[in-house]
Amino acid sequence: MRRRTGVAAAGVAVLAWGEWMNRRWSRTLVGDNEGDAEAVVVLGYRNPQSTANFINRWRVRAGIRSLTDDSTHDTRVIFSGGTTSGGVSEARLMADYARSVLEFDGTVLLEEESTTTWENVTHVIPLLENVDRIKIASQPAHALKARAYLRRQRPDLAKRLVRADDYRPGEWLIVKPLLALYGLWTLRGLNASERRTTPD
Repeated sequence: MRRRTGVAAAGVAVLAWGEWMNRRWSRTLVGDNEGDAEAVVVLGYRNPQSTANFINRWRVRAGIRSLTDDSTHDTRVIFSGGTTSGGVSEARLMADYARSVLEFDGTVLLEEESTTTWENVTHVIPLLENVDRIKIASQPAHALKARAYLRRQRPDLAKRLVRADDYRPGEWLIVKPLLALYGLWTLRGLNASERRTTPD
């Protein structure tokens, strides 16, 4: 009985740690910039098939729900990702999913050249010049990595970063510890200032 209790407590602790890490990353390198023009950048994930895969479908949903629900805002969604082995870009697959399945009818822009996160950021920069608020939607650690890259490439634009709705308590609960471990590995190159967390 005591052993089962210990295993259960350890399991709860692991889940809580994964939840906390992802929440923390979603709040890092973002501010509270205001303005009417808003862009949500949705980062693609390798997608060899002819339709958006599970991860890309989730990222699209996270991107769409990140849009400010206010008709006074000039909003756009930028799907970023290059050509897959199937010959169709990740960006186009995600846009097709947003249009055909989620019935999104807002402004969509495609960036179809990038093959890495660094390139995602590099190639979307021209599409961000005239917006006031920038949101990057992906799994929290991946989105943080992209925000850090934007900060390196264009610190003036990085000042316009605000939180996307890509973290919700309990969502992906079972796999969040794995996402946290992967995040620790992929973020290991960020310096201390890039790990800074903004207040709640």
